[in-house]
Amino acid sequence: MIDLCALVTNDDGIESPGLTALVGCAVDCGFQAIVAAPARESSGTSAGLTAAEDHRQIASERRTLPGLADVPAYAVAAHPGLIVHTAARGAFGQVPDVLLSGINRGANVGRAVLHSGTVGAALTASVNGIRALAVSLDVGLDRDARPRWGSATEAIRRALDLLLAAEPGAVLNLNVPNLAPERLRPLRRASLASFGTVQSRVKRLDDGSMKIYSMSSDDEPEPGTDAALLAAGHPTITPLRSVDEDHELVLADL
Repeated sequence: MIDLCALVTNDDGIESPGLTALVGCAVDCGFQAIVAAPARESSGTSAGLTAAEDHRQIASERRTLPGLADVPAYAVAAHPGLIVHTAARGAFGQVPDVLLSGINRGANVGRAVLHSGTVGAALTASVNGIRALAVSLDVGLDRDARPRWGSATEAIRRALDLLLAAEPGAVLNLNVPNLAPERLRPLRRASLASFGTVQSRVKRLDDGSMKIYSMSSDDEPEPGTDAALLAAGHPTITPLRSVDEDHELVLADL
């Protein structure tokens, strides 16, 4: 039994099935889980400390997650970075020992992880001396694709051992292919690619406004990077840093 408190959040919102899968995994692994997630989708918010209300007030509402009635859960009118910032100051009870962020619907690879709310939550935890794991499932741009949350939770169990062996403030970014568990290749440590598997494009409209849309990248990622290994069927794990200090990570066996 792990005698640790895990705060679970995401950027897809409190109703995301990926969040429920992550909470269930945390409970199965023995963590005392507390859920605090955005009331609405907050993708692309990085580590922004933004609330949805005026006068620096943050609305919070108790929720019950499917099949997890005993886990305290809060829908918060704020971005994930602010949720973690307040949790580190006891906003949801016990200050967490570990931050688990995800499971994001879509990969977070390459240097574009800077913009991810999933990763931003983890980096905010790091600033507060809390170990953090950001988890994403590579479903691509097909909105009809069936997310294999169970494959992600299998990879999470291995990543948690690595996270708990790391120093406080360590951040690991885990990406999992959307494949059946038996088709997953071994977990690999990876560097950040120069670009992600999905890239943004901007189109200026006739009325002067702009439209941002996403498209798959046609560029070949560099060998050994998270984008390349993920495309080859490997779950990938990448240590990230939010401050200028080194963390000793137990990753030699990957």
